[in-house]
Amino acid sequence: MIALKSYTPRILVVGDLMIDHYLWGKCERISPEAPVQVVAVEKETSVLGGAGNVINNLKALGADVDVISVVGDDASANELRSLLQDIGVRDEQLITQQGRATSKKSRIIASQQQVVRYDKESTDDIDEATQQTLLAHFSALLPDYDAVLLSDYGKGVLTTELTKALIAAANHADKKVLVDPKGKDYSKYSGAYLLTPNKKEAAEASGIDINTQKALQKAIAHLKAQCNLSVSLITLSEEGIAVYDESLRIHPTVAREVYDVTGAGDTVLASLGFALSCGYDIDSAVKFANLAAGVVVGKIGSATATLNEIIEYESSLNKSTSDSHIKTFEEISLLSEELKKRGKTIVFTNGCFDILHVGHVKYLEEAKSYGDVLIVGLNSDTSVKRLKGSTRPVNPQEDRAYILAALEAVDYVVIFEDDTPYDLIKTVQPHILVKGGDYEGKTVVGQDIADELRLVQFVDGKSTTKIIEKISTQC
Repeated sequence: MIALKSYTPRILVVGDLMIDHYLWGKCERISPEAPVQVVAVEKETSVLGGAGNVINNLKALGADVDVISVVGDDASANELRSLLQDIGVRDEQLITQQGRATSKKSRIIASQQQVVRYDKESTDDIDEATQQTLLAHFSALLPDYDAVLLSDYGKGVLTTELTKALIAAANHADKKVLVDPKGKDYSKYSGAYLLTPNKKEAAEASGIDINTQKALQKAIAHLKAQCNLSVSLITLSEEGIAVYDESLRIHPTVAREVYDVTGAGDTVLASLGFALSCGYDIDSAVKFANLAAGVVVGKIGSATATLNEIIEYESSLNKSTSDSHIKTFEEISLLSEELKKRGKTIVFTNGCFDILHVGHVKYLEEAKSYGDVLIVGLNSDTSVKRLKGSTRPVNPQEDRAYILAALEAVDYVVIFEDDTPYDLIKTVQPHILVKGGDYEGKTVVGQDIADELRLVQFVDGKSTTKIIEKISTQC
């Protein structure tokens, strides 16, 4: 999965954009005018909703995203443009239809409980002229993108005729179209690469009650044939995702804990589009989407998952290989920034770790106990030779790094070439720097950078040098 970091797929999103607007406050009394709560508003926030949540997910994964949609000539349209610009998405392809109300859903939240929601929007189909304009924009842009995602919230942008035309144009250009469908009639999505209905939606669209695996196979095959799909897919909530092309496969969910499923469908659509655009086959893409959804449902509210979060999550499930924990300077720099934004305490230590022994393991376990994430700087082979002599290291740096990365206490390993890890410590900017107890009273490289220095006592009699001496005397 680490290879995905080298890709920046270009993905075009078409669908219903909206604003999710929140008024946050407290309720301490009932109105004297009517038996309703009086909410004292303390703050107000707005985020992208609808197709905008798909865009947020794609941006979090590292995709280059553009969007085509329709807005009204109102203040909400200006706000929506501003929200797109805030996340680095161009708004040039937002088409204005006079007299149309841009979708804005406002929620009043009192003490973390939603009290009421009120919507201001147009839900009728966009007019014929706007459809033709949108199709013209789409056809002109299409060659520059790796995939197309249609996010249909039933707000009138993806009309039946327009949707058919978009899919036909994309197929002619050999571009995959992935659709989050709406309604019971899926005929307008005919020819798409895949749809992402949940079990309830798939049952309504197929007319088949999905209560057994036999019924699931019948429904998923029916949708594939009915909609002329390359791949048929049904999301099964806590049971995972079902995929059908020539055979049925069910990829189980990987969520450890579920706090909020809001926006999980948008995450599945975005992560499938991202993975397929990076060259994944459908089964690998579905496994990736399951991991992304597992991250998102563990958060509150419509959320996103970054690649680093997905890699970390996969690791926590023991589904990743050790080499995915070995990072370059550039990778650890970006990862450290993200970890800090998420409130994680970063611990750093370093060493040669030539022949791994119990002293090393206990040292690393104690170092990890000081924070959330342990990053280990590993001296390269040339660095070890300069420090330890021409006969060292016994094990090459690739082997030492892999073994370290396999330890439960170690989150990431970075190989450095210098005699000291000072440049690496500057890159990581750790909260806590850990060194051996033999540094008591001495200056430790990097202690001017870290917030705190902690010393760990070594296990008596345990060292690589002693192991080498013992081997030499027995040979």
